[in-house]
Amino acid sequence: MALAGLAGGLVGCGAADKGAGPAASSVTAPGWAHGMATVAADRLPAEARDTLRLIDKGGPFPYAKDGAVFGNFERLLPQHQRGYYHEYTVPTPGSRDRGARRLVSGDGGEIYYTDDHYASFKAVLR
Repeated sequence: MALAGLAGGLVGCGAADKGAGPAASSVTAPGWAHGMATVAADRLPAEARDTLRLIDKGGPFPYAKDGAVFGNFERLLPQHQRGYYHEYTVPTPGSRDRGARRLVSGDGGEIYYTDDHYASFKAVLR
């Protein structure tokens, strides 16, 4: 029984969490993250964890575009109707603008992280 609890505590730890590629078969991820690179929320950069806390609280957000509809024009996230996804800035230390890092939330509670301005995404596991 204790072994099962320990194994359950290890779910989400592994190469897939570090974004090394698609989620490994040993990592249990929700259906919405199937086949995607993943990252555990506690492995996100500190600024992303701060932004995630703001999303959970409903704001206030530091950037006017935070909460804007994310169009998913790159088609890297699962397809949903327009308005399903919203984007939030993850500040980049030393950047003179909003930088390339974002969190994107879905109406189903899913969260995605990009550090390359939508060229790739990781599903955030919580």
